[in-house]
Amino acid sequence: MAAPPTPTLVLLPEWGAGHLMSMLESCKRLLLRGGRAFSITLLVMRPPTAQATSQVEEHVRREAASGLDIRFHRLPAVDPPADAAGVEDFIARYIQLHAPHVRDAVAGMPCPVAALVLDLFAAPMVDVARGLGVPSYVFMSSTGAMLALMLHLPVLHRVVTVGFDELDGELHVPGLPPVPPECLPCPVVDKKSPNYTWFLRLGGSFMDATGIIANTADGLEPGPLAAVADGRAVPGRPAPPVYPVGPVLSLGSSASKKDSSSEPPHQCVAWLDAQPPASVAFLCFGSMGWFEPAQVVEITAALERCGHRFLWVLRGPPSSKSGAGAPDGSEHPTDASLEELLPEGFLRRTEGKGLVWPTWAPQKEILAHPAVGGFVTHGGWNSVLESLWHGIPMAPWPLYAEQHLNAFELVADMGVAVPLKVDRKRDNFVEAAELERAVRCLMGEEGRKAREKAAEMRDVCRKAVEKGGSSDAALQRLSEALHDGAVPPTI
Repeated sequence: MAAPPTPTLVLLPEWGAGHLMSMLESCKRLLLRGGRAFSITLLVMRPPTAQATSQVEEHVRREAASGLDIRFHRLPAVDPPADAAGVEDFIARYIQLHAPHVRDAVAGMPCPVAALVLDLFAAPMVDVARGLGVPSYVFMSSTGAMLALMLHLPVLHRVVTVGFDELDGELHVPGLPPVPPECLPCPVVDKKSPNYTWFLRLGGSFMDATGIIANTADGLEPGPLAAVADGRAVPGRPAPPVYPVGPVLSLGSSASKKDSSSEPPHQCVAWLDAQPPASVAFLCFGSMGWFEPAQVVEITAALERCGHRFLWVLRGPPSSKSGAGAPDGSEHPTDASLEELLPEGFLRRTEGKGLVWPTWAPQKEILAHPAVGGFVTHGGWNSVLESLWHGIPMAPWPLYAEQHLNAFELVADMGVAVPLKVDRKRDNFVEAAELERAVRCLMGEEGRKAREKAAEMRDVCRKAVEKGGSSDAALQRLSEALHDGAVPPTI
């Protein structure tokens, strides 16, 4: 008798690397853990920009060569909305236009479908899964705190009658300390914005899913995850089961390069090799982080005055080819011209003590280096997890999306970061004196508690994903739920 066909997990990620790769890496763990077998089918949307398309294709090529049972189904192209009012409005509407194609793709699968796994921006497609009789899971690539906020947002919407940016006082988000309005994510500050309307809808769709897969761990965010699990986030209605399977990090490439004797180290790593342990402040702001010249001047003044060793990944402003003004709000920095951006004499005055790197840098490998003692970061969740994995304390400098809430959680709840005051009204501007203070605190005696807490979170992260750890147990529960629910789609 022929063996029954292997069930497939159908994934629909948003095209950004932080969304696509964390979802794919999470689901690959189901393939790599052995035992009950799955395949993965990745539904590939055509991104709205050429650079994002190139990046997605590179990920597809790499995964196709991985030897794992991963298949790729390219969805038909759709015309992007021309009248989107903001980034989140554009992304959610653009993804939703793919709903008929997603339905056809899932309905045509030649094997049982274990589940349709949806990016958080694709959460309304739980209706597509329901119509096909297929389980649906939302993948939360952000924090448990953001999950609690999204689920609780309808409650706040009813209770707070003014815009959150007009509120005098703090907000209660279950599982978190009282949240100042200025620490809310960018999309939810203005209640009149279509971006806000989408977040209300997305959180509601989460509640209709079979389950939620989260790139976090019980020990990292016990408060928010407990608030979701015990019903405090949405009073009177139990939330779907949450599976915290993180931290999900792809560390293989850095490890293989570090262990390879045939490849010379990256120049940033070679420079770090000559620095004392825990002596370098690392400044890096993600794949879309860049600064105007006036802000660069403030950073240089702060770094000179604080006197600490530093490694600064400085990117130049986007060009029209790299995504400036793209409909999805993506801004892909260019390689920086240090001669144009840096004040005259800065490199000479900081020679030997600092390195300014003008292009992509291997962040994971840098954070793993013993010379790095602190991380000034935009606070994107993937960067935060990489920092915590290596026990590096942070000074979060939020720039966009949910990063202001991340910064608040890192400082006020987790205790793994020192505060850095940004002026949201001036596009998150930071004065030189404030950055100098934060770097001194991060690298000096004042930052001792944050360093101790970051070291504690390093152990929490690693124990969570070990066999028998909390995230490994969540992955086992998820595997069993997926196999129990695998069915042929009904048309």
